[in-house]
Formats: sequence, C-alpha cells, structure tokens
Amino acid sequence: MHGRFQRARLAPEGFAVVSLQGVGDDFHIQLRSRCLSGVCPDCGRPSQRVQSRYVRRPSDLPLAGRRVVLTIQARRFWCDAVVCGRRIFCERFDVGVLARYGRRTQRLETIVHHLGLALGGRPGAAFANRLMVPVSKDTLLRVVRRHAVDRCDDLHVVGIDDFAFRRGQTYGRIVCDLERRKPVTLLPDRALETSRAWLAKRPSISIVARDRGGGYGEAIARGLPHAEQVADRWHLMENSSRAFLDAVSKSMRQIRQAVGSNVVDPKLLTYAEKLQYEGYLRRQETNEAIQELAKSGTSIRQIVRQTGHSRKLVRDVLRGQRLDVFRTRPSALDSWLPWLNERWDTGSRNALALWREMRAEGFVGQRGIVSQWAQRRRLAEKAGQSGLMRTPSARVLARLMTSAQDGLGKSDAILVAVIENCVPELVTARKAIGDFQSMIRSKSAAKLDGWIELAKDSLVASFVNGVEKDLIAVRNAIISPWSNGQTEGQITRLKLIKRQMYGRAKLDLLRARVVGV
Repeated sequence: MHGRFQRARLAPEGFAVVSLQGVGDDFHIQLRSRCLSGVCPDCGRPSQRVQSRYVRRPSDLPLAGRRVVLTIQARRFWCDAVVCGRRIFCERFDVGVLARYGRRTQRLETIVHHLGLALGGRPGAAFANRLMVPVSKDTLLRVVRRHAVDRCDDLHVVGIDDFAFRRGQTYGRIVCDLERRKPVTLLPDRALETSRAWLAKRPSISIVARDRGGGYGEAIARGLPHAEQVADRWHLMENSSRAFLDAVSKSMRQIRQAVGSNVVDPKLLTYAEKLQYEGYLRRQETNEAIQELAKSGTSIRQIVRQTGHSRKLVRDVLRGQRLDVFRTRPSALDSWLPWLNERWDTGSRNALALWREMRAEGFVGQRGIVSQWAQRRRLAEKAGQSGLMRTPSARVLARLMTSAQDGLGKSDAILVAVIENCVPELVTARKAIGDFQSMIRSKSAAKLDGWIELAKDSLVASFVNGVEKDLIAVRNAIISPWSNGQTEGQITRLKLIKRQMYGRAKLDLLRARVVGV
C-alpha cells in the first residue's frame, strides 16, 4: 500500500502510473488517464467509444537527480453526435496539468517560466541543465514571451518615469503601481501622445507621481484631468541644491576678489599649472568673442556659424554658466598648507626635511610636491608676494557654505565668513534654498507662497520660477505621502535585467521580465 501511494505521487493530477523504469540517466514513467471518457471540443458531448490510441512524451520535473520522461497513452474518440461536424477527436487533459500540444507538464512549464524571468536566456539554460531540466535559451525566452500579460488591475496611484534603451539615443517609459509596489507596463517611447493615450484608458487613476520635466505634466493633464500630480521629492531636493551650486558658480569672480586671489602671476605656477592657465586664457578669449557678438545683436545661430563652437557652449557663455575663473588643481598638500607655512616662518626651509616630518605625521604624498611648494614660496618671496592663493571649486564652496558651522575647521570657517561678508547675495540664496528644503523635510507647505515672493529676486530665481510654474505638483510633493522613489528603484532593477541580456532585448521580452515577476 505504501509503494502504491509513493508511485501515485509521481503522476500529475488526473493520471495513474502504469509502470516505472530507469533507462540510462532517465526515468521513464508510463501513465494513463483516470477519466473513462472524452469530451468533443466542438459539440461538448462526452464519448467513451475509443477509435485509436497514440503516445505523448512530455517532460516532467526531475526525480532523484535524474530526468523524467512521461509516456502517456492518449486516446482518440468517436463523436456520436449527428449534428457535429467532427467525427474523431483527441483526448484533451486539464490545461493546468498538460496543455494541448504541450511538450512539458504545467508544473515543469512554471519552473521554466520563472527561470526565464529570473535569469534570462543563456544563464537560465545553464542553470536549468544543472537542475536536470535541459532546455535551450531560445525555449526559455519563448516561454517568457508566451506567458507575458499586462496587468489589468484597477490602478489608483501610479508613478511614471523615463528609462534608456540606449543612453542618449532611444528612451522608453516605465509605469509602476505605487500601492502594490510593482511595475505595470513599459511604454515604447517617451512621446507625450503615447503617455496620454495610456493614461486616458485608465480613468481609475487618481494620483500620478512624476518628475518635473519631460512633458509629464502636460501628458497627465490631457489624459487624466482629474488626477492629482505629485512631483518627486528627491528631485526637488537635488534641483534646489543644484540651483545653489549654480549661484556659487556665477559668483566665483566676486569670491576670488573677496579672498584676494583674483590676480595670478604665471611665474609662480608649475609647468602643469601653466598649461592649465593657458587653457584658461583661451577660454577667456572665446567667452569675450561670443559676448561681443551677442552685444552687437547677432543671434545664437549666427554666432555658432561664425565661431564654429557648439550651440550648447554659446548658450552657456551667454547665460553665465561657463566657468571663467582660473583655479589651480587641488592636491594632497592642501590640508598641510597651514602647517607648512608655520614651519616655513620659523626658518625650516629644507623641502626634504619638511617632507620627512610630514611622512612621520601621516602624509602620503611624494617629496616632489613639497619641493614644488618650497620653490614657489621662494619665488614669491623674491617677487614680494605671499604666493599663489588657492580658491576652492564652486562645489567645495557650496558644500562649505551649507555645512554646519560647528563642523568646519578654522581656515574653512574664515573663508566662509569672508564670502558671506563680501557676497551677501549668496547668503540670501542659501537661506532661500534652506527654507525650501526645510518645508520638504517638515512636510509643511504653508509658507510656500510667501517663499516664492521672497526668493524671486535672489540668485536662485530660475529655480523659483520653475517651482511657481509647477506649483500644484510641488505643493503635493511636500504634503503627500506618495513620491516617485519606488519608480526610480524599479528603473535600477530594469537596468540590471537589461544588462543581463546585453542590452539586446526587444520591448516585449523586457516588459515580460520586468512586469512578469
């Protein structure tokens, strides 16, 4: 009785085991259907009159590390219905057990499908071979495509964002269900009409989280006029920080004048710095030529044709976004400069001895750096100067100005104080950005309208104008619990799947693997 029970467990539901034998590395199991009759697929009438028999050999789950091949004695029946046009029909089994023309049982088909979803073609085939389920990479991909279905659940809160098929060339869009935390579909492009048409077919959507660019607002307004739009909070924080960085970049000339390093003596530069300085002078000439043409009324297109420079470079120069400040490269010696200046003033003028002392204190640079500094210091003393003063980059200055004052070193705190005293516009811009980020962190939008009025005339006016144009979505981003962070995470997962397929997957296969899990 125990042996019969164990043998019965080997058969799929609805089948009985006739025989079991091992052939080489395989198990061959002969089965028969427990059902005594068949049902005509045309008229639906059952029949017990057997016309003939034939054999089906589908694959099944492995057994004890050996491949299993089923041998099923299938039957053909006569249809006795007079009005039915079919005289003979084949026996059909439950679709959940063995599909029509299926070469694998449904339980093995499920394993193959999930292997294809998780690993793709070639890796999935290699892993399936280890599981004693030999299937080709093409079969895995066919199974994934065959079982691909779009989610048709009622959607209420979704997030939408772009992803790249090929960066800089072709893009698509991903839509995620933020309530269920799952991707819904992939759109073939990022055209406004494609997004609008997809959204218009789903009127149940009430909230859409999206980025502030890319035409999302217009597409949502056309497709779902009643839906609330929520801007992405992370992008709001990042855009506000970028706006302050741009303000610092535009103020670099004033900052250099404030810290007393606006005059550069080429005699005090190293060879590498001289090359950098020559490039700076060439950029200055280019900037001045473009600005002169713009002052004379020449259009951007004409400037591009006359100078041969790119349109982006010309626009950056005219907008003041191209850095026109010479800044020597930072080095490992920067943090040691106060110590070196103190030792130099006490009479320690030997560069090798200074380097050895620094090595003992943990300095990791080479002695040539210290030698170059000592040589420049001697030249500066002969010229009656204090040496070439270094101005940190705009990114470093922005970080110092937005950091807590208690966490700054003495030299950094003095630098920030000088900048705040000489460039008060940056202090106003920093306060405006700080107030905006505080509203996001506290999830309170009560002061948003007043903030816009106060910050309109600051150095971050362009960011403020963008917030004002997208005011409803920004306000919802501050007070709403929904955001587009989930969608960004799904894009990261999509990139992993795309790279597993070497970036060559078509949209249907990519959609099946991203949405199918």
